[in-house]
Parts: sequence; structure tokens; C-alpha cells
Amino acid sequence: MRIRKKKWAEPELSKCDFYVAEPQELRGKWKDFFHNDNPIMLEVGCGKGSFVGQMALKNPDINFIAVDIKLDMLGVGRRNIVAMFGDKKVENIALTRYNVEQLGEILSAEDKIQRIYINFCNPWPREKHKKRRLTHPRKLRLYRELLEDGLEIHFKTDDDELFEESLEYFREEGFEIKKITYDLHQSDVDPEDSPVTEHEKMFSDEGIKIKYCIAEKTEAEI
Repeated sequence: MRIRKKKWAEPELSKCDFYVAEPQELRGKWKDFFHNDNPIMLEVGCGKGSFVGQMALKNPDINFIAVDIKLDMLGVGRRNIVAMFGDKKVENIALTRYNVEQLGEILSAEDKIQRIYINFCNPWPREKHKKRRLTHPRKLRLYRELLEDGLEIHFKTDDDELFEESLEYFREEGFEIKKITYDLHQSDVDPEDSPVTEHEKMFSDEGIKIKYCIAEKTEAEI
């Protein structure tokens, strides 16, 4: 997703209590950042922060790490989250800038990530670019290292090809598809479990059906 340069993003983030400028220093000890032992969930490619903001508000007893590679996007996300929380202090979100390709540099199995969310990531339709997808097998191998067996990745997208190919990626990398729908807004999925994002509403208003699945990590074959 392209976004215009936000000159204010970096200075605002530098003063933000829930922005982590050096996430490598917290590898294996993210609970120290949150100052509690609550479960930690991860959103990769968090964009403008709509999803993680809503989830954190509805689940104050869960901590959320939201990662995006674009500083300007995180700046917008910070503003959106602050607006959502209003007078409440943001205590269960950590925003950080990092390349998902190097996710293992900032997170480890010791962080005990309980769930991973991937929402409306870039579909990268050209064959030579597909390895950049957040659901590509080489990314899924990184996620596997963070999740214990039986834990889940929740994925939603508007893109048909990305969804179908991602289902295959999940299966190839030892994830079992536990739930699948090709029309999320007409399914039995509780909206509380998957709040609508800005882009989701835009796509839905255009008549594009939202695809959604839950993929569970299974024990690796020996």
C-alpha cells in the first residue's frame, strides 16, 4: 500500500509511549514492555492501525504487537489508535517498524505469541514478486518458529488469487485450515473476533467479498 510522506510521523512516534524504536532489544522479553504476563498476539503488516486498535480496546487483557515496515504508515496508525482510545491510556499495544523477513530478530519462541493476524496484505500478483507476500511459505516458516502447536494464524483478504494460493501455502507448511469462508460478512464468524478495517469496508462497499481463514499450526513431520 502506498502512502504519502508524513513529515510528522517520526517525531510523533519518537514521543509515543507505545512505539518501540529498537525492537531487537525486546526479543524474548516482550512481557517486560507490557509489564504483565497477559497473552501476546501479533499483527504483521498492521497498516493504519484500525484492526489492532479495535482488538486492543475490546480485549484489555491481551497484549498486541503490531509490525509494519513503513514508518509513515505507523505514524498514521498511532494517530488512529490514540483517537480510538480517547481518554484511555494505550497500555496493551506495541507499534514497531521492522521488515517481516527479519521477524526472528525481534521475536522468539520465548515471547509465547498466542496468535498471528494477517489482514489485507499486498497480494503481489506477479510471479517474481510472490515471495514478498506475508503468507508466502518462507514467511510461514518464520511464523511457525513463534507459535506452539495448536496455535493459529487468522488471515483475511479481498484478493481471490492470493487467498487460494495462501491456502496452499498454509497446507504445504504444516498448517491445518480450521475455518474458511469466501464471504466473511455473511458467515458465522463473530465480528468481535475480526473487526472491520478501513480497507475492508472500502472493498465490501464495492461489492467485493472478503475471504477469511484460520490456519492452525500442526506438529512438524519428522
